[in-house]
Amino acid sequence: MTDTRMVPVALVVWAVATVGLAWGWQFSWLLGAIAVVTALVVAFRSLRWRPQAVLVIALGALATCWIATVIHASATHPLRLDADRGTVVKLRVEVSERPKPLRTQGFGSRQGGADRVLVPAGDVVVLAQATDWADLLPGQWLTVTGRAAPARGGDLTVAVVQARGSPTEVTPAPPWQQVASALRSGLRRASAVLPDEQAGLLPGLVVGDTANLSPRVSDEFRVAGMTHLLAVSGANLAIVAGAVLFAIRLLGLGPRIAGAGAGLAVIGFVILAGPEPSVLRAAVMGGLALLALVLGRERSLLPALAWSVVVLVPIDPSLGLNAGFALSVLATGALVLVAPRWAACLRGRGVPPGVAEAVAAPLAAHLVTAPVIAGLSGEVSVVAVIANLVAEPVVAPVTVVGVLATVATPISPWLGELLVRVASPEAWWLIHVARYTSSMPLATVRWPSGLLGAALLAAVMLAGWAVLRSRRLRVAAAVIVAGAVVVLMPARLTGSGWPPTGWAMVSCDVGQGDAHVVATSEPGRVVLIDTGPDLSSIVGCLHRLGVVSIPLVVLSHLHADHVGGLSSVLSDYPVGAVGVGPLHEPAWAWDQVRRLSAAAGVKVVDVVAGQRFALPGVTMTVIAPTAAPSHLGPNAEGTPVNDASLVLRADTAAGRILLTGDIELEGQANLLATNEDLSADVLKVPHHGSRYSLPRFLERVHPRVALVSVGAGNPFGHPSSLIIDALEREGATVLRTDEDGDVAVVASRDGPLIARRGSERVAR
Repeated sequence: MTDTRMVPVALVVWAVATVGLAWGWQFSWLLGAIAVVTALVVAFRSLRWRPQAVLVIALGALATCWIATVIHASATHPLRLDADRGTVVKLRVEVSERPKPLRTQGFGSRQGGADRVLVPAGDVVVLAQATDWADLLPGQWLTVTGRAAPARGGDLTVAVVQARGSPTEVTPAPPWQQVASALRSGLRRASAVLPDEQAGLLPGLVVGDTANLSPRVSDEFRVAGMTHLLAVSGANLAIVAGAVLFAIRLLGLGPRIAGAGAGLAVIGFVILAGPEPSVLRAAVMGGLALLALVLGRERSLLPALAWSVVVLVPIDPSLGLNAGFALSVLATGALVLVAPRWAACLRGRGVPPGVAEAVAAPLAAHLVTAPVIAGLSGEVSVVAVIANLVAEPVVAPVTVVGVLATVATPISPWLGELLVRVASPEAWWLIHVARYTSSMPLATVRWPSGLLGAALLAAVMLAGWAVLRSRRLRVAAAVIVAGAVVVLMPARLTGSGWPPTGWAMVSCDVGQGDAHVVATSEPGRVVLIDTGPDLSSIVGCLHRLGVVSIPLVVLSHLHADHVGGLSSVLSDYPVGAVGVGPLHEPAWAWDQVRRLSAAAGVKVVDVVAGQRFALPGVTMTVIAPTAAPSHLGPNAEGTPVNDASLVLRADTAAGRILLTGDIELEGQANLLATNEDLSADVLKVPHHGSRYSLPRFLERVHPRVALVSVGAGNPFGHPSSLIIDALEREGATVLRTDEDGDVAVVASRDGPLIARRGSERVAR
């Protein structure tokens, strides 16, 4: 029998931390008191005060009281008052984790894909420019001056400090941190002998270093459900420790020496990856998984897992709402409680040993963690199980070889490079598995986010499990699934339903960003207006449309959500030229556009008002801006850049289309002051439907169809209900990419029609 006495204690400890972080320290005290009283009553009535029961109750009471005390201290920290007031503060802090790069949405900049970093430093998080901050290491003390702002909540961070300038009075990092940093840098240097995508991926696979990871690869791993491979997890540690354990036992040494060697390997790997909370958590979980899987003691895992929760959560109560912690616990439990049983079942059905384990492990881990992932992301990866099954055979080899390369590079660079080349085929395989599976039809399915979405998927999975246990229900479910596949998949696979015949323009569903494809009369040749916020969404849209070449890419302005996919467009399609407006700001984005275009051998051209582009079947006229704003400083951002967006009028077979970029009040007023004919059949609603649009501008355009390119659940409140209502009062049919997906404007004798991807509905 499995000892489950610690499980209720672990659940109570976790719940106290979660409730305290979500609702306040008062509730954590209340829940802890209720739990202690309940435990005392149960012990008195059922267990008759057994010493073990008393010990468990006392431990739970101490843990809950400590957690409530820590949450109370964080909630009443005096720095929170400064944060609420926006006070400029000067703090002496210790770096607790390596700086985390912040990529502007979908489009990187100067420092390894980011120009800003988040530096966790105990109770505060420092938001700073990457220059002089990106190379800090845990254990360094420094002085930071900046404006304090409220933290987002959900953890123990009391304030976010927006740093002014460089850190001062910086102390040296601990020696072991310096050694670990040198080893990680050595791996990056050795990986430079590989192609760019592999060079950025290998350090991420080995030690979780994603500084040079291609955003496109990152997006593809996310869609394929393989993101866990890019973070140090219990699996990494189990692989390393298992390899050391196997090597020592192969030498004929005893289990104690093998266990000690594996333990030292885990400690060394933790130092190499960085002793951050996520890595330390992975060490605990990986150690548990290793003990259970290698020693065959899966029955002891449940109490061990409960003990890990009881120990880790009081040490860091912010784990209560930490998604990574929840995923670690669930995945570890699945690997050693569920996977062995499934593997035994598969072996009993004739599946060879080894293959059964390889199938059961990723399947169990994915299914158990799927509700949490769905709640966090608002989508369910349909291909994750397949992708991880196919990727699984190379994960252990690439991890072991990568660690060997990391250790060997400082001693012998040529040996390090040789080992990196050995890991190249595995990295190539993982990239292409993610690329292929993420581009499959229905790779992801939209799902409600938050707690409701997680609970809903868990309920669906439980219902599915119940169905599979009944032979009759299995047959009925198989018929329903087969029918759904027959009805729904052909259009997805063959493209017979998309794109619609006679399409003139498609607004791509690229999330919170813009990407619009204007067709020419030559099949496969299009003009692309903006490229969206990331590298994978736009390529998927172009692929679905059967695009062959792009004579012109026009970037309405250089904000991240409009130019993020440029790199993948340039690498995947022949492009004639990249057109930009008169404003070349922000400077880092302009430099990036020129660099990417030059690398692809594509010319960057200035696009000015009055210019016309005549292509077969479509004519495009630039109507704004007439000149770049003169009052902007370097690295301009925000509204001034939005108002400098290129505005284009496209005359197509489906009618006139007005593409407005992100122009706001000033840009629209400038257009109204001209004699330009702004009327259009189709309006690309400015700035994702933000409230900063003039009613007179919408009246002047008077569109029949209004397209809003917007991301689901975006934090900006786009689109504004005021703008949607104003457009509908003008008689426009309003469509949104967050609700309708890719939206096509289709030519007809009666004017433009609208087709939504995946739907047979057509709207006037």
